[in-house]
Amino acid sequence: MNTDLWITQIVPDLRDQTVMADLRDVGRLHRRIMSLFPDDLGSAPRSQAAVLFRLEEAPSGFTLLMQSALQPDLRQLPAFYGNARCKALAPLLNHLHSGATVHYRIVANATRKLGKNTTAGRPKAVVPLHGAEADQWWVRQAETIGLLLHNLQSAPLSDATGRRNGTHKMTHARTRFDGTATVTDPTALIQHLRTGIGRGKSFGCGLLTLAPATR
Repeated sequence: MNTDLWITQIVPDLRDQTVMADLRDVGRLHRRIMSLFPDDLGSAPRSQAAVLFRLEEAPSGFTLLMQSALQPDLRQLPAFYGNARCKALAPLLNHLHSGATVHYRIVANATRKLGKNTTAGRPKAVVPLHGAEADQWWVRQAETIGLLLHNLQSAPLSDATGRRNGTHKMTHARTRFDGTATVTDPTALIQHLRTGIGRGKSFGCGLLTLAPATR
């Protein structure tokens, strides 16, 4: 089982103009993150490096969490960008076994695709889910990836907005899910930890983080 993953935490300095420009545009933030990795990763560098990220907001400020299969070169961050640290996830992943209890958090773009005979919108359009429908989406996703949820707390977040390729404006609805769960399939779980869950991965969605839960 490949457990070569890294988790990076960046606490950005909100006094820095470059930081604030990144935080206002998730597309720009994505490009900043990818600048920490080699340039020769092919046509899909984010997928190749298994890069996922999440921006968390607290009363004290913002924290950027980034997961990747390659160790990022934090020296590529602009001077005075903020404090950054990186560690391997292998110790955590190696202890994920069937029956283990974990705390989880994910900010996800919960969606569904309309059917071809729908009257709710354009056929086959992808529409965001909110409230109870978003909760049900996460319950289904969790079961698929090898988690049996014990409890679930959800909170709607502001949409992630940015521009793809610097021009086309993109918007992704976001919901944060927190709770505890039992691991039912460690192999599937680690695979989905690596690849992310749902849509909008380039816009800060899909990163699932886990921590051991003490009984």
